Amino acid sequence: MKKIISTLDAPGAIGPYSQAVKAGDLIFVSGQLPINPRTGNFAADDIKGQVEQVLKNVSAILESCDLTLESVVKTTVFLKDINDFADMNEVYGKFFKQECPARSAFQVAALPKNALVEIETVAYSKDDIKQTGTRI
Repeated sequence: MKKIISTLDAPGAIGPYSQAVKAGDLIFVSGQLPINPRTGNFAADDIKGQVEQVLKNVSAILESCDLTLESVVKTTVFLKDINDFADMNEVYGKFFKQECPARSAFQVAALPKNALVEIETVAYSKDDIKQTGTRI
């Protein structure tokens, strides 16, 4: 069974999709753009400011489910220019400080509204993940 997740604290969907969907113990957050939900405009013109707004939007969606970024198990980062990777990573690291999620990052030909970055996430909504101390 799935549950649609929606909050006014993040930008509304700009097409036929949901901000997020809960399926079982997983929350799938749609790719978020750097749109300030109060103004409807980009929060910044530079990559650092855009990454910050994107992750604030992801946080707001997760908070509507009583979760935080600590629940995120996977992110996918879409960059307009892979040369922005280091700046993206610097801001990303301020939001994910330890026990970071798995991540993929790609340069793409274009993003909606000509954004510099879009990030989608998957979060786990149960608190029973055990630390094993095993490294592969």
